[in-house]
Amino acid sequence: MKIHIIGGPGSGKTYLAEKLSKELGIRHYDLDELQWDNRSDSYGTKREPDERDRLLADVLNKNDWIIEGVYYAWCQQCFSDADKIYVLSVPRYKYRYRIIRRFVRRKLGLEQGKKETLKSLSQLLKWADKYQQVNLVEIRKLLIPYSDKVIE
Repeated sequence: MKIHIIGGPGSGKTYLAEKLSKELGIRHYDLDELQWDNRSDSYGTKREPDERDRLLADVLNKNDWIIEGVYYAWCQQCFSDADKIYVLSVPRYKYRYRIIRRFVRRKLGLEQGKKETLKSLSQLLKWADKYQQVNLVEIRKLLIPYSDKVIE
């Protein structure tokens, strides 16, 4: 089984991916781990596209996978290869609450994550709004050829 989960920040992608991973016994991959260089000393350092694409190809070559993330421009093969594509969208108040809660939990050491700052939190909240209004519209258009395997 190959499952792709896409949605904006705070939409529940990781939660759903972890739940399906446990139920189905399939490894879960977070596209953020491919996009961002978490070994970097600074927040927001991207991997080189060649390295990112190689890492993605390694995942796609596996028999089973659950991939989750916000990305779509460099993930065309994911959609093509997936048996199911989950598109997650939640109301603005809910994703903003989840993003802020995650930030606070990470700052308190209750949750592992990136080296976020108040500035990066503010930028993420703005970006999440844009994602819902612009990117999600583009994603839905991009997924029309795969409508038989899309679950909204």
